[in-house]
Amino acid sequence: MPVTQRGFSLPETLIAMAISSLLLLGASRFLPGLQRAALQQTRHQALDDELWQRVYTVAKHLQRAGYCRGKCAGEPLIINPQSNCVLVKWDANSNGKWDDTTPVSSDSTGFRLQNGILETLRGAASCHDKSWDKMTDPQMMRVTRFDVVRDNSAGFAPELTITLAAESISRPPQRSTAVYSITGYNL
Repeated sequence: MPVTQRGFSLPETLIAMAISSLLLLGASRFLPGLQRAALQQTRHQALDDELWQRVYTVAKHLQRAGYCRGKCAGEPLIINPQSNCVLVKWDANSNGKWDDTTPVSSDSTGFRLQNGILETLRGAASCHDKSWDKMTDPQMMRVTRFDVVRDNSAGFAPELTITLAAESISRPPQRSTAVYSITGYNL
């Protein structure tokens, strides 16, 4: 029983190669735009992640503000909107008082926006103290806004809303804002 085998002819092969070349040429023009969009999306996601990490850090301290196992004297939360600064006190070691003898064992922590950088200082007594540590990398982003707003409602614990906005240093700049609210049960 004879078996006939037939393949592609030369003109069919040339036509298939020409069509494939046109498709590859079209895809090669589309690929750089796709890569650029993916890079921008990755940068924006990195900026978002960085902002949310900082917001959660500040929120954790704000939720603890005012905790004291005994009788603590002083104001547990000071919000200074003029200098974009917040000072928080809580009894970290549960010894019944807010320690402020040394920065290492202090129960006070400050957060502020200074020259486009979010900063923190353990043992902060005022927003104008020296030796604040950077929380954000100035070569990655510039923080454009840091606010903490306290909303007091009769019969309820105060609600604290943190807003942190920044833009990336990369070109084109990516902008992002994180807004997060917590309840200050100890205030």
